[in-house]
Amino acid sequence: MVAWVVAVALGGGVGLVELVTRYRDEPFALRGALSFWVYILLNAGASALAYALIRIFGWTFGVGPGSARTATQVLIAGLAAMALFRSSLFNLKIGDEDVSIGPSALLTSLLSVVDRAVDRRRAAERSRSISKVMNGVSFAKAKISLSAYCLQLMQNVPLEEQQKLRTSVEGLGLTDMDDDLKSLNLGLLLMNTVGPTVLEAAVRDLGTRIKEETRSIAVQDEYRQTPRPSRIEPGQAAWPSEGNRHADA
Repeated sequence: MVAWVVAVALGGGVGLVELVTRYRDEPFALRGALSFWVYILLNAGASALAYALIRIFGWTFGVGPGSARTATQVLIAGLAAMALFRSSLFNLKIGDEDVSIGPSALLTSLLSVVDRAVDRRRAAERSRSISKVMNGVSFAKAKISLSAYCLQLMQNVPLEEQQKLRTSVEGLGLTDMDDDLKSLNLGLLLMNTVGPTVLEAAVRDLGTRIKEETRSIAVQDEYRQTPRPSRIEPGQAAWPSEGNRHADA
């Protein structure tokens, strides 16, 4: 019984790791998608089926009776299922695209379904979150400092991924887009790499160093709205005297 559980867990674990690496910023968001569980069960079921076939045909793989044989059979069942579902019988050229024909095509299609389902569930939440975190952040100030700070906070981001992020940020700076929109897109790029918690902490710690200069503008607006006395002619008192006030009355 334990061998069956291990075989199923091994197959399901392979599928789980594959999906988690695709959503590193928020892996727990996968739980709410039905296609996520279908993908896990498909991998677990394939591993269980492979172990059943090994048992039925009595494949021992040259290992004597005992726990060593059982462990070998379980490991081979899990690895065989993983290799089977990620293999293709042949590639078919359709236009300029190579299409794999085989079990991998099924897995790729199911992965696309999982991606779409998770993206639809997270899109609205990500929009609200990034609008709040990046509120008032200047793209011109943050494109280098915030990106570098976020990457330094993370200790294990591969160099290839760091370079990809820098290239995306540089391309964003060249687009004909409003500064606020560039700032939002910068936040989404960083969120995909470091996650929402790290991004929020980085924006909070950098503070006014990456914020727009709104204080001076506000002061100028307040100065413009303050009523000022009319021009005083030479010899005219700045304020009416007591006598003048009575005379006017």
